[in-house]
Amino acid sequence: MTNKKALSESDICDRYITPAVTTAGWPASQWRREYGFTDGKIIVRGKLVARAKRKRADYLLFHKPNLPIALIEAKDNNHSVGSGMQQALAYAETLEVPFVFSSNGDGFLFHDRTGTLPIEQALSLDEFPSPEDLWVRYKKWRVVGEANEDLVTSPNHAEVGGKEARYYQQLAINRTIEAVARGEKRLLLAMATGTGKTYTAFNIIWRLWRNKTAKRVLFLADRNILVDQTMLNDFRPFKGVMKKLNRSLVDEHGRVDHPSVLTERYWP
Repeated sequence: MTNKKALSESDICDRYITPAVTTAGWPASQWRREYGFTDGKIIVRGKLVARAKRKRADYLLFHKPNLPIALIEAKDNNHSVGSGMQQALAYAETLEVPFVFSSNGDGFLFHDRTGTLPIEQALSLDEFPSPEDLWVRYKKWRVVGEANEDLVTSPNHAEVGGKEARYYQQLAINRTIEAVARGEKRLLLAMATGTGKTYTAFNIIWRLWRNKTAKRVLFLADRNILVDQTMLNDFRPFKGVMKKLNRSLVDEHGRVDHPSVLTERYWP
């Protein structure tokens, strides 16, 4: 008989948590183990620069590749089943993940951040929720209906060897898409210099355009060089359906009639 107390945290994951997740119906394509989502805070002391420990969730579960909905924090069996919950909740707040689990291999402590009662409950290993169960809860939380589910679950642009969105970029993309899907018309994203605003905007536009929610998009920048860089880099997949505009392409009524995705330089 296995002595759980002698097992490492990794052993607990391999022998108890992973089997519980897969038995509940989660295929390997819908969860990631040891999911790192930050490189660690940069610490500067005088002339010395170092990074703090990287933040990493033991398990991150996805409805779609760009839509995480749950995470699990694992501990060895010398800890209680809920010992990892505080850390898990901190990660969940950063990633805006609604469903949080802690486990030591004996079972799960489940925390529902959507406000559904009961907020916390103990589950046995064979009671881990299925993907369908959590998705139904998620849709109710984010007000996702049948009419807008295709847009909310639509993928980002992907290409072999291409870059993937960082967690905060993905959050900005997903929350914007969800707001549009709910019918909101005026939205503002505020992102600092160097955080990938153009890449984030591109994926928002890509998903709206591919889903046929938006047929034409006007992208504005305050300098020609920024528009040129955008067209050559992040917006490259729109080649053939985008056009740079200037005064001569706009009639006296301010109307344009061009392909689906438009970029424009700023004029005073």
